[in-house]
Amino acid sequence: MNPCIVVSGGSKGIGKAIIERFAQAGFDAITCARQKADLQKLKEEIEQQYHTKLHYKVADLSQKAAVIDFADFVHQTGLEVAALINNTGVFMPGSVIEEEDGNLEKMMETNLYSAYHLTRQLIRPMMARNSGYIFNICSIASLVAYPNGGSYSITKFAQLGMSKVLREEVKEYGIRVTAVMPGATLTASWAGVDLPAERLMKPEDVAEAVFAAFSLSKQSVVEEIVIRPQLGDL
Repeated sequence: MNPCIVVSGGSKGIGKAIIERFAQAGFDAITCARQKADLQKLKEEIEQQYHTKLHYKVADLSQKAAVIDFADFVHQTGLEVAALINNTGVFMPGSVIEEEDGNLEKMMETNLYSAYHLTRQLIRPMMARNSGYIFNICSIASLVAYPNGGSYSITKFAQLGMSKVLREEVKEYGIRVTAVMPGATLTASWAGVDLPAERLMKPEDVAEAVFAAFSLSKQSVVEEIVIRPQLGDL
C-alpha cells in the first residue's frame, strides 16, 4: 500500500503542484475542491502519469459540516495519512475600513476554520502512532501587512498563529508542523493581472519546498518556510 497525503483545495495551483510532487515519489492522495470537473480531470492526470491513486470529494470547506464530511471520507478510505496539507484558501481584496461587509467572516471560515477543523478531525491517528506531518499553507501576508490586504492578512496572521500553537501541542507525539509562507505565486488568484509570468513564483517551487521539508529525518523540522519571488514581493 502506498503512503498517502491529504491536500485540501488540491485541484489547482499550489495544492495541485503538491499532489503532483508527492505522486512522483509514489504517494497516493486524497483531496477536495468545489468543482467536480476539476477534480475528475486531476484524478485522470495523476493516475495516468504517476500510477498512484487519487481519491476526491466535492466539498466547500468554508462550511464546517463539509469539513467534517470530508474528514469522514478520508477515514473511510482506510488509508494512513502521512501528511495533511491545509491548502484551502480564498483572497478577497480590500482595506479593513472600506472592504465589503462579510469579507472577514468568509475568509476566516475558508482560510482558518477549515484548517482548524480538518486538523482536529485527522490528527488523532497521527498522535496514536507518534508520526505525521501538518503543513499549513499560509502566506507572506502572515508576516507583512500590505495595502488592500485587509481581512485576508488578518486571517493569514491567524493561520500562522495556529501553526505555532499546534507545533507546541503535538511535537511530543512525533508530529511535525510547518507553516509555509509563499509570496506571489502563479495561480488562479493572479489571473488577469498584467504581469509577466516570470515575475511570479511557480507553484512547483512551493511544492518542492514542502516535499524537501517532509523528507527530512524525524529528528528535524522546518518550522517555517518563507519563499518569495526572486525580485521581491508584489
